[in-house]
Amino acid sequence: MTTERHLETMDQLRAREFPAERGRSDVGTSGPGYHLAELGGSRWYGDEDAADRAAHEDQVHAEYEALTQRLEERWGSPDTFSLAGLILRDVHEQVPQPWREIAETSDHLHLWRVGDRWVALYTARWGADHSPQLMAAVTVVDPP
Repeated sequence: MTTERHLETMDQLRAREFPAERGRSDVGTSGPGYHLAELGGSRWYGDEDAADRAAHEDQVHAEYEALTQRLEERWGSPDTFSLAGLILRDVHEQVPQPWREIAETSDHLHLWRVGDRWVALYTARWGADHSPQLMAAVTVVDPP
């Protein structure tokens, strides 16, 4: 997918109503107050060699950087939000969605406040045998 298509998807999510209950959407997962979009990149490594894995991860990183740059042009410099402590906090207090779900697969994100919504860009890793996946979140739920 191209940067332009990723931007289009994020714009559509910013305008979309939030569902009353969590479920799959045409681009990922949505729930009360949030949308998570799978922009691209994830695949199971299977029998790929280290060079193929590295090339794929480099491609995801390049897409992340290109999209971050375009979003900075639109909305200015993002906050870099570390998610490392959220999993630990979730043991003692309920971390709200979508932040809990994001923190389970990523350790940081870039975050912009756009109108009444937060827009986040991050990479998710679904396990050791999967490559990172470029993801976006749109939410009205404030970061914890």
